[in-house]
Amino acid sequence: MARRQFKTESKRILDLMINSVYTHKEIFLRELISNASDAIDKLYFRSLTDDAVTLSKEEYRIDITLDKEARTLRVSDNGCGMDEAGLNENLGVIAHSGTLQFSEQELRERAGNLPDDETHAGHSPSVRLVGQFGVGFYSAFMVSKRVTVLSRAYGSEQAYLWESEGVEGYSIKAADKPSHGTEITLYLKDDADGETYGEFLEAYRAQSLIKKYSDYIRYPIILDGGEEPVNSMIPLWRKSKNELSADDYNGFYKSKFHDFTDPAFTVHYTVEGAVSYTALLYGPSQAPFNFYSRDYEKGLQLYANGVLIMDKCAELLPDHFSFVRGLVDSPDLSLNISREMLQHDRQLKAMGKSIEKKIKGELERLLEHEREKYEEFYKAFGLQLKYGLYSGYGQNAELLKDLVLFHSLAEEKPVTIKEYVEKMPEGQQHIYYICAETPAKAALLPQTERVRGKGYDILCLTEDVDEFALKMLRAYDEKEFRSVSGEDVGLTDEEKEEQKTKSEENKDLLAFINEALGDKVNGVTVSARLGRHPVCLTSEGDLTIEMEKVLSQMPHGGDIKAKRVLELNANHAVFAAMRSLFVTDREKLKVYANLLYTQALLIEGLPVDDPVSFSDDICSLMV
Repeated sequence: MARRQFKTESKRILDLMINSVYTHKEIFLRELISNASDAIDKLYFRSLTDDAVTLSKEEYRIDITLDKEARTLRVSDNGCGMDEAGLNENLGVIAHSGTLQFSEQELRERAGNLPDDETHAGHSPSVRLVGQFGVGFYSAFMVSKRVTVLSRAYGSEQAYLWESEGVEGYSIKAADKPSHGTEITLYLKDDADGETYGEFLEAYRAQSLIKKYSDYIRYPIILDGGEEPVNSMIPLWRKSKNELSADDYNGFYKSKFHDFTDPAFTVHYTVEGAVSYTALLYGPSQAPFNFYSRDYEKGLQLYANGVLIMDKCAELLPDHFSFVRGLVDSPDLSLNISREMLQHDRQLKAMGKSIEKKIKGELERLLEHEREKYEEFYKAFGLQLKYGLYSGYGQNAELLKDLVLFHSLAEEKPVTIKEYVEKMPEGQQHIYYICAETPAKAALLPQTERVRGKGYDILCLTEDVDEFALKMLRAYDEKEFRSVSGEDVGLTDEEKEEQKTKSEENKDLLAFINEALGDKVNGVTVSARLGRHPVCLTSEGDLTIEMEKVLSQMPHGGDIKAKRVLELNANHAVFAAMRSLFVTDREKLKVYANLLYTQALLIEGLPVDDPVSFSDDICSLMV
């Protein structure tokens, strides 16, 4: 029997198949099961219009047999089978796909004659067939030193045996097989150099791979002659939503994604059109322990007709919704030569955009109709939404601006920016905010006094990213964001005139204090924002004191400083004492100036420049 050579530069291409295309060796079992499923599909669809095919739907099956002693793994099906020409064409020409040819020709002719229940979305022939490029079979050589394929075409009495040890070629000879179908036998490589090919002969290992990759193949997969199928066959997401209860969805989520709590929300929908797919999405109730770390990997499980292609397809989820778990099943995936890799094409982008809109819509629904649940969810993932608002130079600001919450000092609860704006009193021109560790500390800051005194609410920003996010957003509904600690707090003309007058009256005193403090501050001024407090620290320019705190914690941010301004309350008794000292004792006035500056640092939560000098100044006044 003459050995035949693979075509199309077989040695080079087959070497790539074995060593380069697939990342994980375990993929071979998924590929062989998918091929077996395709072979059954072809015969089943033929039976819909050909009375000569008498098998019922329940008779189709895929068998996997493990033999540790012989060191073989066998995958058998009772599908359409192949004759000698089919074996030579499909297995002798690398990258030739019988499934693709079948899809393009025979199924096109048959589709118009299929019953309605067979052409339903998710079950039409063009959707159900998986194999497209004819390369999955060769993944068997990653784990095998020899592969045999015994096949008998349906309606034929003659079977044939295809055999190969890899790149050197293959042989085909007549053989005996009692029934139609295909039987692929893998003679596994010896364990060596840290590779344990024998693990695939363990029943628990084979079962775990079937559950992982092929759980939703619609034909029963029987392992070692067992009585019950290993696979579930019918995916939950292919059932109608009317058939499923909340318990069904929640139970699937907990089992699939190993969570102990019910999800905060569930989204289940199907899209039909240029890009057809079904998505089942979950919003967890609590963040995984590593969610805000570099170790966390986002992505949705990606299926092609029930066959797992990727465990985490990052392209389907934007970073700001990276907390979402779930899956997408589509017949329209553009796969390249390996099912492990996806082309970054418009189909995938279209799915991702649709998924993004669905997630946003569900979050808006929660926010409006289940506020308590949304606020609990927000405690876990609100920070991620704020990062999304800030990242990419604010390119997602419009998408996310109505989903973020900030604590309202007036209402003492989380509110959206939209809710804040809707409750602004007449005459308020800006959206005010304050940065602090907690809302309680924010309420005590002296910078809030004048704004709150006018009856204006203030949003409390407690996360490092908050102010950066609002700076990127800039405005909401044409209302600018203003920090109550910022350079321009939005004074009225009367307030500006009053501040200007008092500054002019005390310009010599302010200049002396400024000189006494040296480069600690960029200026000293009379404040228009203080009420009962004598002093506060504010900033000039875009870089605020809160931003300085955040940047100083970064590896290369220690030299970045905000332009600090010491503001004094001209109506306070301390200011009157300083005016008196400016006339009678300017050395003591220097001590007062340093004390007030240090007091402002402490109120702002900034480190004291010289604690020893601060202590000495207090002692000198006490004595």
